[in-house]
Amino acid sequence: MTEIDKNIFVGSLIDYETNQFDTDFYFVQACKEPCHRKALGYTGRTADKNHPEYLIAYRERRIILNMIDSPTGKYFENILFEKSIEFINEHSNNGKRILIHCNQGISRSPSIGLLYLATKNKIRNGNFEIAKFDFQKIYPNYAPSGIQEFLSLNWSNYIK
Repeated sequence: MTEIDKNIFVGSLIDYETNQFDTDFYFVQACKEPCHRKALGYTGRTADKNHPEYLIAYRERRIILNMIDSPTGKYFENILFEKSIEFINEHSNNGKRILIHCNQGISRSPSIGLLYLATKNKIRNGNFEIAKFDFQKIYPNYAPSGIQEFLSLNWSNYIK
């Protein structure tokens, strides 16, 4: 678990499961397995696409994303990132600490952390590659998979 900005942390599922968090911690859970599956209670391959929480579920102090670590960008949706940034902004502005986590803490959760920093102008944000370069100085374990394709293609949606 690494603090990438004041009270904003990036980590893994193990960090989430093994740390004792007080009520000042809120969580962005960027993992279908096991978090989204557990929140919705589905047992098949995926949640029903008509379910109102198919992409995003909210539970106490958590936003839970139906997000896999895909080798391509085609399985990501802008709303996953938009709502994650909104959640982080809302709760960090209220003095809460945020842990953004995925399963391993190397692709999805640090990508959301990178995007958060870029939207706050805390790293250079001219394009994804520049931001990625700067972010890897803060979070050296960042090794994005297909999420980088998605963010490269959609960068201008987030950086105004």
